[in-house]
Amino acid sequence: MQLYSEPFNLRPGMWYLPARADSLKLLPLIESVIEQAPLRHMEPMRGFVMSVAMTNCGDVGWVSDRRGYRYDPNDPLSGKPWPPIPPMLKKLALDAALEAGYPGFEPDVCLVNCYQAGAQMGAHQDVNEIDYDHPIVSVSLGIPARFFFLPGAQKKGKSQSLDLNDGDIVVFGGDARTCYHGVRKLKPATHLVTGNVRWNLTFRHAR
Repeated sequence: MQLYSEPFNLRPGMWYLPARADSLKLLPLIESVIEQAPLRHMEPMRGFVMSVAMTNCGDVGWVSDRRGYRYDPNDPLSGKPWPPIPPMLKKLALDAALEAGYPGFEPDVCLVNCYQAGAQMGAHQDVNEIDYDHPIVSVSLGIPARFFFLPGAQKKGKSQSLDLNDGDIVVFGGDARTCYHGVRKLKPATHLVTGNVRWNLTFRHAR
């Protein structure tokens, strides 16, 4: 799928908003979150270690271990509450949701994902949240990545792809809220601000 210079409706409920985020301004905020809650490679139920390093900020954080996927108010590494979502990040998520037609979005968690060359995210649904009326807001910073999504809420059908660059945002809710989606294996690249890293900030309303 080609890149677009203006907001584009990828499928019912899913919008691509190009170049809406500034990595130069946002990277220090990400670094401040990581200082309080370091990145880690989580272990899903199936026993492998995720290639993407991650942490959280907000009222709760997404965690995964042999017991399954869940949201927890405390960082399991420290036992302390997750750091709050920086106001600038929350405003970015609110503005993106509004532009995509989702007023009233109330993110209470931001997943901070760190991708390096070779990292990927397999096809999955975001279904650990209680209320699907709120969208997912996904912000890309740094090196490019190929995002893909399937046509429905089942893991079947032909996927569509979109190359995401620094500053791009994807918002999905409504009919697209529980669609399967993921990120293909990242190729080596370098970005002036983030180096050899792609950051993905995923805002959700978990509880």
